[in-house]
Amino acid sequence: MNAHRPFTLRPNQPRLTMSEIALWIAGALPLVVLALLLVSLLAISQARASDIACHGENLLVEMEKDRPDELASIRAEAAKVPNGQGIFWKVEKESLKPSHLLGTMHVTDPRVLTMPKGAREAAAGADVVVIESDEILDEQKAAASLLMHPELTMFTDGKSVKDHLDAADLEKLASGLKQRGLALGAVAKMKPWILASFVALPACEMSRKAAGASFLDKQIAEDAVNAGKPVAGLESLVEQLEAMADLPVDFHFKALIETIALGDKMEDVIETMTELYLAGEIGMTMPMLKAVAPTEAGEDESAYAAFETRIVRDRNLVMAEGSKQHLEKGNAFIAVGALHLPGEEGLVELLRKQGYTVTRVDG
Repeated sequence: MNAHRPFTLRPNQPRLTMSEIALWIAGALPLVVLALLLVSLLAISQARASDIACHGENLLVEMEKDRPDELASIRAEAAKVPNGQGIFWKVEKESLKPSHLLGTMHVTDPRVLTMPKGAREAAAGADVVVIESDEILDEQKAAASLLMHPELTMFTDGKSVKDHLDAADLEKLASGLKQRGLALGAVAKMKPWILASFVALPACEMSRKAAGASFLDKQIAEDAVNAGKPVAGLESLVEQLEAMADLPVDFHFKALIETIALGDKMEDVIETMTELYLAGEIGMTMPMLKAVAPTEAGEDESAYAAFETRIVRDRNLVMAEGSKQHLEKGNAFIAVGALHLPGEEGLVELLRKQGYTVTRVDG
């Protein structure tokens, strides 16, 4: 595991809500891959309809009509985020052939799979394609890794979700899982971050993935393999789970229940995130979620600080360090979750600190 640095919330720094965190994880971690693997391993019935269409609406359209001041506030907050615009970047250094960095969204939406202009050509012409975890190409290998670390996915101490949630929250969880074709009793031993991967995406998206549709990162990797191109990973699925496990389990359960509370709004939230992604407005994602996601007063600020350190900052540092060996050779194509790109400690700024010139291509 990575060494942790002490982290203190900066004055006036906006604090994430629990549901924002779960949705951030849905956007930045391909944990749904692990969920689908567990569905297969545990013989849990998958969502049946592979042809379910998503019907979400962009919440910002309604906001622009009914609450323009609130939308203006969201845009103002987003404008302060360094590198908050753009998902496709060129990475250059003197004497090296340019490399490219693509921010991805871990969904099967055809609009996302299309990729911005020039990205597909850059990937096809690269000497190496680098993704978060190359284990997504081999589900058997990923499943074997999970089986070797059961404590990262399941309660192994005799406890279950029933030991962490009261009756009301258990009912909410059971209802949310049922909408995705899962029975609470069948998954009660699973850790909350695995359960979150079942509910942090709409049923239509889970159904498409369960039917075998590739999300963007996997499609990029599959295209590279089919072209005889090497594919490298920046971290393993186990390392991603270890990062999750480092946070308090009750913290994860709160995030899980708040996400379920979004209910039917989930498809609208994901659609809004998708349209922001397609527009390259990544910096608007978190301000948007603050406006639409439920929150509770009196949450533990140290838990939020731990989340930002372990799941956001530490993983950004790992990705920047892991990218170095490929960037030093030039002509690499790197694809990671778009939410890792913006911010003072996002991947774009971290690569600049390594001496690279990083410029937006898709705008």
